[in-house]
Amino acid sequence: MKNLLFAIAVAVPLCAQDFSDLHVEKVAGGYQFLEGPVWSKEGGFLLFSDVPASKVMKMDTDGIKVFRTPSGKTNGNTIDAQGRVLSCESEGRRVVRQDKKGNWETLADKWEGKKLNAPNDIVVRKDGHIYFTDPAFGDQADKRELDFYGVYHIPPKGPMELVAKPTGRPNGIAFSPKGNLLYVANTDERNIRAYDLDKSGKTSNERVLISNIDGPPDGMRVDEKGNLWITCRGIAVYTAEGKFLHFIEIGEAPANIAFGESDMETLYVTARTSLYRIRTGVKGAVQH
Repeated sequence: MKNLLFAIAVAVPLCAQDFSDLHVEKVAGGYQFLEGPVWSKEGGFLLFSDVPASKVMKMDTDGIKVFRTPSGKTNGNTIDAQGRVLSCESEGRRVVRQDKKGNWETLADKWEGKKLNAPNDIVVRKDGHIYFTDPAFGDQADKRELDFYGVYHIPPKGPMELVAKPTGRPNGIAFSPKGNLLYVANTDERNIRAYDLDKSGKTSNERVLISNIDGPPDGMRVDEKGNLWITCRGIAVYTAEGKFLHFIEIGEAPANIAFGESDMETLYVTARTSLYRIRTGVKGAVQH
């Protein structure tokens, strides 16, 4: 019994995340407003958006260059299991995907005959189920045809579905490591909602997982342990049960994040005019 208790006591600190040695490093600056980072494990590169400049940038071993312009003022980006890039065009008011030939196809631009507000952030599960948020910020609200904010699901086959019509504006979106939970940040309510996901991509059991976040939550990611890393005034880290773990000061208010590099332990941060990175000591959960 003593040996068992000792083993449990040792295992607890080994499993706990150590936040004592995090270092925030500035990678690049001089942009207008950065968003939408995503790491390609297959290609070994990072994509991120400079929204007002209507550019998507690409960073690899050769440096940083333009990946796509004009981008329809793309905000969120993701990459599916086939290596295709999916983007949310806030100005184009549509969700697009790049095919293997480099052409961009529209996946969604309307709901019940009306233009989407301004698609913001997007994730795609390994089996091809796509989820995105559709709020409206600033002058986007003046162009709205829909009288609600939405969270949508695009299945691999069949029509697009409306997941939720929250009162506040939905923003960042992420999966749990196993892809059986969907998390959605609500900027106005300063909370994170969770939804159960079944194998067919259907959502159920909507609930508020985290409340009273320190600043309006935006983009977020999940690590391999199920912890949520949420951009707000800085970066707030919570357990899968919604327990607060740590807060990281950045210097500029961050808008979105993505785990990257070959070991998936580097957190890339898009924060207003600059791109930052942090070695975390924990692997990010693969979001596609």
